[in-house]
Amino acid sequence: MNAAATSFWRVLFASDRRADRVVPPSGYTANLTSFTAGAMAFLAVFALALSLATGRLADRWSAELARTATVRISAPDGQMEAQSKAVLKVLETTPGIASARVLSDQEQRKLLEPWFGPDLPLEALPIPRLIEVIENEKGPDAEGLRLRLSAEAPGAVFDDHTRWRRPLIKAATRLRSLAGFSILLIALSTAAMITLAANAALSANATVIKVLRLVGARDNYIARAFVRRFTMRALAGAAVGTVVSMIAVSLLPPAAEEGGFLTGLGFRGWHWFLPLLIPFLSALVAFWATRLAAFRTLRGLT
Repeated sequence: MNAAATSFWRVLFASDRRADRVVPPSGYTANLTSFTAGAMAFLAVFALALSLATGRLADRWSAELARTATVRISAPDGQMEAQSKAVLKVLETTPGIASARVLSDQEQRKLLEPWFGPDLPLEALPIPRLIEVIENEKGPDAEGLRLRLSAEAPGAVFDDHTRWRRPLIKAATRLRSLAGFSILLIALSTAAMITLAANAALSANATVIKVLRLVGARDNYIARAFVRRFTMRALAGAAVGTVVSMIAVSLLPPAAEEGGFLTGLGFRGWHWFLPLLIPFLSALVAFWATRLAAFRTLRGLT
């Protein structure tokens, strides 16, 4: 493994002009390698941005909903105020509750505004009263609290947001896993395409390889020439694809507090340095793919 790692860095930074002449500097295999590496790097940056965005989304949803709950009171007008006071009294004496307050009509109207518009006649509709509950680190005994509320205020329903929180976080986690799996598929596709290009280049230069063997060139020398050329092509193509993709990501709309997911797909802070690793990872994939293909093909040539 150490020898292979040393060989990889030598391929990147140590040039051998005589060995480089073994491989044609242009042709369809060169263009195919550069285009494949660039296109896959472009897609990898977006997959990485999606993975990081879904991670942030899951963390935000978990943080926002983990310690919040709601008590919904549905009662006739004459009993609404009495039941609201009874609920507040129960909440004040419940361990695990940090604070509780009744949402005003303006706050409830603002919550309903995205669905019904700003002109909703709140006073003319039988909308339940909402009480916002903030839990402490331990949280309350949900079942015990529901029993107390049903006894003190029959129209009160305690909702700890579990049924909302779990599916959202689960969906974000699965989407992040899917993005990670996409990056793996991109790496495998890059390796497959570069292997095909390397095999084509080796086969096209079979006569040159035989002549080199006749004059004393070893397979390691010949393979190193192909490995270096294809690794550098992959590195250059991936670098271009990464830069273009990072520019595209930077032009996406920034994250908005009221919006959400589709406005927060960019990188944040030190995450902007992560895409810079993609060209070197592409070069590493090309190195191993070409190395394996070269030695396999050279063993088949007589």
